[in-house]
Amino acid sequence: MPNGAQALMKTLVDSGIEVCFSNPGTSEMHFVAALDNEPKMRAVLALFEGVATGAADGYARMAGKPAATLLHLGCGLGNGLANLHNARKGKSPMLNIVGDHATYHVKYDAQLQSDIETVARNISPNFVRTSQRTEDLCQDAVEAIAAARGLPGQVSTLILPADVSWGEGAQACTLPPPAPVAGATSEQINNASAAINSGKKTAMLLGGQALRENTLLAAAKIAAHAGVTLFAETFPSRIERGAGLPAVERIAYLAEMASLQLSEFDHLILVDAKAPVSFFAYPGKQSYLVPDHCTVHTLSSEEQDAETSLNALIESLGASSAQAPLQNAKRPGRPKGKLSADKVCRAVGELMSENSIIVDEAITSGLMLNAMTAGAPRHDMITLTGGAIGQGLPSAIGAAIACPDRPVLALIGDGTAMYTNQALWTMAREHLNITTIIFNNASYSVLNVELERVGAEEVGEKAKSQLDLSGPVTNFALLAQSMGVHGSRVHTSEELLKAMEYALSKPGPHLIEAVVPESLNGIKRKILPYLLKSMPSLPAPLSKALKNKIAP
Repeated sequence: MPNGAQALMKTLVDSGIEVCFSNPGTSEMHFVAALDNEPKMRAVLALFEGVATGAADGYARMAGKPAATLLHLGCGLGNGLANLHNARKGKSPMLNIVGDHATYHVKYDAQLQSDIETVARNISPNFVRTSQRTEDLCQDAVEAIAAARGLPGQVSTLILPADVSWGEGAQACTLPPPAPVAGATSEQINNASAAINSGKKTAMLLGGQALRENTLLAAAKIAAHAGVTLFAETFPSRIERGAGLPAVERIAYLAEMASLQLSEFDHLILVDAKAPVSFFAYPGKQSYLVPDHCTVHTLSSEEQDAETSLNALIESLGASSAQAPLQNAKRPGRPKGKLSADKVCRAVGELMSENSIIVDEAITSGLMLNAMTAGAPRHDMITLTGGAIGQGLPSAIGAAIACPDRPVLALIGDGTAMYTNQALWTMAREHLNITTIIFNNASYSVLNVELERVGAEEVGEKAKSQLDLSGPVTNFALLAQSMGVHGSRVHTSEELLKAMEYALSKPGPHLIEAVVPESLNGIKRKILPYLLKSMPSLPAPLSKALKNKIAP
């Protein structure tokens, strides 16, 4: 008769979980041993728990189903918390298996004893459970998986005491088929239809599942039929884009620009999205970014099927024959001369291949990325959903494992790269087809921008030093080489193009360190707060032109 870990392993693979991103410890050794008995389970070792959790997030976004993480006690779960936060905000399905001390050992309060359930509730608000008996373990597991894979996708956490894992008498369980997911109600459809037919300016904000091909095409039909403007949420968990798909403008990160985008609309219809709010609070500025005169409607919530809802709205509007406008194929051209962040984005748009996956954690260096890749061959883009930096490199691992036949391009800022640089080791170990581009501007550039925006008092050298990465400047090419990844450092556009062409033509992981100046530096950063403040009082065409110049 199998022990708990062996029965759990069979339950996982029979339930469609085929990858486990692990960083195990002593309490998880029986689960580790059970891996040898289950050929359908791929085990991917991470050197840091934040890599394991971020990889499971990237996998879920591209595979559309959960992976498992194997984490060691509360401390291990805590180490992975930032990327679990991003997964929760991205509505990614995931199963955390967190080892714990044997049930009879807990009372001794050993050195690694902690309250794992309390830690887990931060990122698994709807399913946290400690299995207390080997006989119940597999049923606990299928309930955890069922919770994770429903709409919206979520992070489930199953805590596995060591004696429950090694105990005898477990029986594998079968995951029941998922319950059907309903679309919008008649009331929701009628409200959205009435708003669109009102003759007033209407926009539709798409998020989550609404940013895939079928839903984008459906939304674009409505836009073409009724003159509705389409927006995408600021940080999509996954958006399909490029030539042959509808072009959708993302809501800007900077609150002042987002308010400008929404200012002209009387109705805003949400499709698997929430009404936009400012990323942070700022003195004297609004947190809720929808204008007071605008009425917000929900066509479909995160628990409802977006495609079904949009198709029902098409029928209600009589828009079935409308032709959705599609993005034309267009490359931005090869950059030349001294390197800048904008030129790196141009090179990506020029060289990326069909069916690429872009993982965008370039922060301020990626301001031109959307514009430079809009007409590129069709691709998916993953973004930083929860704002906790350090997601990009691990997410690239998960995306590459979920889609082994697709090239992955990870565009990463230098500050965020150092949060989870251990991911490079896993890329090399697993021979993953990932090209990483690090924007090395030797600064926490986004924080320098925020320092100007929040209205902090005049700052001195000590304060400035907290946002500066120039002493010393990290050599990412050498760091990559030390972990088994081919690394190169480039200073010119010509060097970058050569390095990218090599990386994209050779299998396996590559890292290109692009040494660039800050995108928003010096006088640009100084005038930005004043420019943002003046936008509401400027003529609308001028304000829009400025917005598109800064963050297209």
